[in-house]
Amino acid sequence: MHPLQELEDQYAACQKDPEFQREFEYYLREFCGRPTPLYFAERLTRELGGAKIYLKREDLLHTGAHKINNCVGQILVARRMGKSRIIAETGAGQHGVATATVAAMFGFKCVIYMGAVDCERQALNVFRMKMLGAEVVSVKAGQQTLKEAINEAMRDWVTNVRSTHYILGTVYGAHPYPLMVRNFQRVLGDEARRQILEKEQRLPDALIACVGGGSNAMGLFYPFLKDTSVKMIGVEAGGEGIEAGKHAARFQGGSLGVLQGTRSYLLQDEFGQVQLTHSVSAGLDYAAVGPEHAWLRDQKRVEYTYATDDQALAAFTKLARLEGIIPALESSHAIAEVMERAPKMSKDNLVIVNLSGRGDKDVSQVASKLGLQMPA
Repeated sequence: MHPLQELEDQYAACQKDPEFQREFEYYLREFCGRPTPLYFAERLTRELGGAKIYLKREDLLHTGAHKINNCVGQILVARRMGKSRIIAETGAGQHGVATATVAAMFGFKCVIYMGAVDCERQALNVFRMKMLGAEVVSVKAGQQTLKEAINEAMRDWVTNVRSTHYILGTVYGAHPYPLMVRNFQRVLGDEARRQILEKEQRLPDALIACVGGGSNAMGLFYPFLKDTSVKMIGVEAGGEGIEAGKHAARFQGGSLGVLQGTRSYLLQDEFGQVQLTHSVSAGLDYAAVGPEHAWLRDQKRVEYTYATDDQALAAFTKLARLEGIIPALESSHAIAEVMERAPKMSKDNLVIVNLSGRGDKDVSQVASKLGLQMPA
C-alpha cells in the first residue's frame, strides 16, 4: 500500500502544479505530435451510406498509438519522485514501445514484461523496444499473454519499489492508476470535442472506441460524459465467439471479481478462477476491464458490445482500401462497429471513431490470417 499512497500523493501534487502541466503539454505538443487530426472519412462514409464518420487520428502520434500520452505523463511523475528505473507490461507492444521511448528520452533504465505469445505475434514491437534500449522479458507462465505480463511487472515493482516506477498502460490496477491514466488520456477527447465543434458546430451523435483495459475509450468518452445527447459505444474483443476461452468480451461473459488490484467485470468460472481469453488483437486479449468502464456500464451511460476476429479483419482491410489508413487490430474492432451502425443511421448523424493506433505491427499476423504470403 505504501508505494500506491506515495504515488497518489505525488500525482495529486502534480495535478495542482502549473509547471508540471506546462511541461506535460509541451512534450505532448513538441515530442508526441499533438493535436492529432479529426479526419472526415469521406470514402468510408460514402461506402456505408449513413452517418458522417470522423476518425480521431491517434495513429499519427509518435510511436503509433495513444499510449504515448500516458507514458509522457507518468515519466514526469516518476522523475518528480526521484525514481531511476521504469518497468511496464505490454500486450500488443504499443505501450511497451511508448514506455521505452520516454525512458530513453529521460535517461531511465527500462524493463518491459510481455507474454511469450505476444512477443511472437508482435515481433516488430519487441525489436523496437530493444532498439530503444529496453530489456524485454518474455513471460512464459500461464497463457503467456497480457495478464501474466502484468503479474510479473507487479512482482518486480513490489521488489524494487524504492528505485522503480511502474508505468501501467491502461485505466486498470489499484488506485490511483485508473484515475491517473484516464486524466493523461483525456487530452484526445478534449481535442475531439473542440475539433468537432469547429468542423460541424455541434457535438457528435455517437462515439465509438475499442475496449481492452480501456484507456483509449476512456480518454475519448470522459470529456463527453455529461453530454446526454452523445451516445457512447465501447467495443470488446469477441474473438471466435462468446464461448468460454474463445473471446475477451468481459461484459458479455463476465461477472464481478477482483484481479490485480481491481474490482471489475472479469472472465472467471464459478470458483473464481480466471478463464482463458482469445483475440486476434493482443491489446484486447485480457480477462478484465477498467473499473470506470464497469461503473459506466452499470450506470447505463456507455453501451458495450463486441466484434469478432473475422469482423475486425474485415474492417482492417476495408479501412486500408477505402481510406489508405492501415489501422491497428485493436482499432479495427471499433471500425467494425461503425460498419455495422453507420448504415442504419441518418446522413445527418455524426460519429467519431477513435483510431487508437496504426497497423504496422499487425501486418504479418493479418497476412497469415488471410492466407497471404509475406516476403522472406
